Amino acid sequence: MAILGIGHDVVDVRAFGEQLEMPGSRGRGLFSARELRQVQLRAGRKNDGEAVHLAGKWAAKESVVKAWCAALGSGPAPYTLDNTPWAGIEVLNEANGCLRIVLGGEVERRLRASVGTPDGADLCWFVSISHDGPIASAVVVLCAQ
Repeated sequence: MAILGIGHDVVDVRAFGEQLEMPGSRGRGLFSARELRQVQLRAGRKNDGEAVHLAGKWAAKESVVKAWCAALGSGPAPYTLDNTPWAGIEVLNEANGCLRIVLGGEVERRLRASVGTPDGADLCWFVSISHDGPIASAVVVLCAQ
C-alpha cells in the first residue's frame, strides 16, 4: 500500500453553524441527502445540534480535496473553489460508526485520471473526524494498493 496524499482541516463549529443558518445560505447543498439524513439521526441520538456533525463532515470533505491535491504534487488542482462538486464527495458513517469516503461517479473518474491510477487499481481512503469544544477536525489519507 502506498500513501498518495494526506489532508487535514479544522472548522469552527459555531461559525460554520451560523453560516448554515444564514438566509439564502446554500450550505446544506454542500452535502448529499445521505449525509444530511445521517447527521439528522446522529444529532437526535446525541441530543446535540446538527452543526457540529456537519462541521466535521465539512472538514473531512476539505481534507479529501487536500489529500487529492497532495497526490498530484505540483500538478493542477482537481477543481477550483467555484466548481468543486462537494455533494459528490460524501463522508458517510457505516452501521458500526466507522467513516468512509464515497465519491460520485464523475468525481471518482476524475480522481483516477488525475493521479494516474489504472482503472483496475484499488484506491482507498482513511478518514478520522474529531471534535473538541468549538473545533471540528478531520484527517484524510488517500492510498493506492
